[in-house]
Amino acid sequence: MGTQTRLHDLWRIIAAAIFILLSAILLNGCSKDTTPVVVDENQLEYVTPESVGWSSAKLEEARQFAEQSGYAAVMALYDGKVFFSWGNSTRNYLCHSIRKPFLGALYGIHLQRGNIDPEATLEQLGIDDIPPALTPQEKQAAVRDLLKSRSGVYHEAAAEDSSMIAARPPRGSHAPGTFFYYNNWDFNALGTIFEQETGRKIFEEFKREIADPIGMEDFSVANCSYEYEPAKSLHPAYSFRMSARDMARFGALYQKNGKWKDAQIVPEAWIAESTTVYSITDSAAGIGYGYLWRIFPEGSAVAQMVGYPGYYHTGVGIHALIIIPALKLVLVERYDTDGVWSDPGEVGLQLGLMIINARIPG
Repeated sequence: MGTQTRLHDLWRIIAAAIFILLSAILLNGCSKDTTPVVVDENQLEYVTPESVGWSSAKLEEARQFAEQSGYAAVMALYDGKVFFSWGNSTRNYLCHSIRKPFLGALYGIHLQRGNIDPEATLEQLGIDDIPPALTPQEKQAAVRDLLKSRSGVYHEAAAEDSSMIAARPPRGSHAPGTFFYYNNWDFNALGTIFEQETGRKIFEEFKREIADPIGMEDFSVANCSYEYEPAKSLHPAYSFRMSARDMARFGALYQKNGKWKDAQIVPEAWIAESTTVYSITDSAAGIGYGYLWRIFPEGSAVAQMVGYPGYYHTGVGIHALIIIPALKLVLVERYDTDGVWSDPGEVGLQLGLMIINARIPG
């Protein structure tokens, strides 16, 4: 009887353990079934170079060159997929003049909504500047003239470098719309006009309309700033900071004609219009200017060197965002221009060409 009792008790213990185990499995299963799986659809996809038509061996040469170049981060994307990434892609570097395409994208969004009239003149908008104030002729420049950097307003401006100051034409020397000059006054006044006409601040609106919808990971309004020089002009420069991977996202947005996933973020027609050549800025290279973008059109010396037309913008001639639509290619080059730095010269161009030429033939 003692042995039977012990066996009976043992079976009861085993049965209880099995019941507890099954209950835990069932509860755990129910928990998994009811907990939603969150997938970040905006995460950048990383792929092998060969899967998108690039050579790993040749890109390794580009990586080694990048390490010796002094650059801080380099990325290359094919149709929005990252196939080359080197350096610190998460740090928010100064963008310098690449700020202009960012504002240009916001203009495209708000022009489509009817919030800004591209034909409105400075006079109609009430835009002026510190003495010597704008002349009646200068006030006839339209928003579209400023987008093309053809305003004919040659007033001092915030954030001008020495080359811009040296090249600035005399006041009144060209009527609005008739002459291209890479003009910080135009770019800065466009910022003032944007905020006046939309009632939105540039950096907050960029976050709301672009950075958040396309999943920028590092962008922060707090990292951006206005650059005032009140002794020169009423209109501040708007200084962006952005990481390489977030700039790559912005480039991919343009490469995809303004569409991100299923959402049209920037109007497709605006991208086509803003990347059309309205001025030739370098006749030898055939480089032109659209609306806040530099362009190397079909047949230009640069397009022949690269193999395809495209458009881009640089920051102090070192940072670069390049889009080559025919290749579905976006290139981003970032340089640490905080503190003391030196111009690396043509290194950025060489690096870009190495990545482009790493394509597998055919």
